[in-house]
Amino acid sequence: MSDLTAGRLSVYLRCLTTLEADGVKTISSGTLAERFHLNAAQIRKDLAYFGEFGVRGVGYYVADLKTHLRAILGLDQPVRVGIIGAGNLGRALADYPGFRKEGFVIVALFDTDPECVGRQSRKGVHILHTDEFKRMAKAGKINIAVVAVPGDAVAGVVDLVVKSGIRAVLNFSPGTIQVPPGVKLKNVDLTVSLESLSFFLARGGDD
Repeated sequence: MSDLTAGRLSVYLRCLTTLEADGVKTISSGTLAERFHLNAAQIRKDLAYFGEFGVRGVGYYVADLKTHLRAILGLDQPVRVGIIGAGNLGRALADYPGFRKEGFVIVALFDTDPECVGRQSRKGVHILHTDEFKRMAKAGKINIAVVAVPGDAVAGVVDLVVKSGIRAVLNFSPGTIQVPPGVKLKNVDLTVSLESLSFFLARGGDD
């Protein structure tokens, strides 16, 4: 499954969550596309790749399709996340309530700063020494690593993550990082995103 497909499935899941909250029981691909400004043909193509979820004359059962999508995305069981970097960004990520709501459990924050280690985030996530990360990862207590450290530390941290057996990394730190085959790395560069928006404004809002 490509990143683009996975991204669209995530969008569909959020749409279905909204529909479920509104009390909608069934919906067609056309109505789903119209309500959320999506492409009906693309919805049918994406879902058909994983099975036959629609019912002729009815459409999709919202609750059932939501359950199927969560399973496809690996969210049918808790996904354990370890965040390396207990600075402002790391703590903010650890305390974000939406992660737990969607099935992501923040296991711990990790840092080397003695002023941080042994403390907790505002929401009670424990801050452990980075040396503990490998032990917890090898014990199967972490599925995804989130990296939120200064740029000069990111290469060493990602190396630690990979050597710990983690195969999925979300990196918020600047810099170009290489990972070996079999490890999935997603980069989120907030500065680049802001610069892109600044460029848009500088051009007078002309795409």
